[in-house]
Amino acid sequence: MQTQPNLAAKALEVYRLLTERYGERPLKPRREPMHELISTMLSQRTTNANEALAFQRMWDRFGSWEVIRDADVNALRDAISPSNYPEVKAPNIKATLAQIIQLRGAPNIDFLADMPVEEALEWLMALPGVGIKTASLVLLFCFSKPVMPVDTHVHRVSQRVGLIGAKVGTEAAHRVLLDLLPNEPYFLFNFHVANLRHGQQLCVWGNPKCEPCPLKMLCNWYQANRATRT
Repeated sequence: MQTQPNLAAKALEVYRLLTERYGERPLKPRREPMHELISTMLSQRTTNANEALAFQRMWDRFGSWEVIRDADVNALRDAISPSNYPEVKAPNIKATLAQIIQLRGAPNIDFLADMPVEEALEWLMALPGVGIKTASLVLLFCFSKPVMPVDTHVHRVSQRVGLIGAKVGTEAAHRVLLDLLPNEPYFLFNFHVANLRHGQQLCVWGNPKCEPCPLKMLCNWYQANRATRT
């Protein structure tokens, strides 16, 4: 079994190899925080294209956060139907907007920029339908907080490579990976993005494309399942 220092070194090598392949990106907000929060809620178990379509249909139909909060739940469910599980997401979105507006007086979460990381995570995760992945992504992408969002792609790549154990679930992986990686938002952001792209393009679910993979020589899954066949 690898020791923690060896795993930390391995994580740095994963970062180097994947950012060589996919490049590094500047850490700057891609959209305003409320948009990021609701879009990330819509993104759960759906594609990027369907997430974007669901958000656009919702915004075209209702036009403001307050109107979405007050919308008929069935009408909202219909608007976001391109996203999977709209029957779950619609009431959660309405309840989240209602809670934010009640607590803050407006549909705005910019105040999180000045809140300590753990407190900000706790605040977001108290919202209906917001788990650690959504909370972490909003805090990292919008406010450059040192957190590590772990979606299914990041989790799969990290598990196959051996940075996290076979029994470490997605929620626990947020803390396990954060403890391995430099506590620096730019690094965490690019580790997330590079692993996500790798999981989408090569380290796919079911039948990973190992031959062109830059990680195969340090990947536990490859060594156990593919290396002996070549």
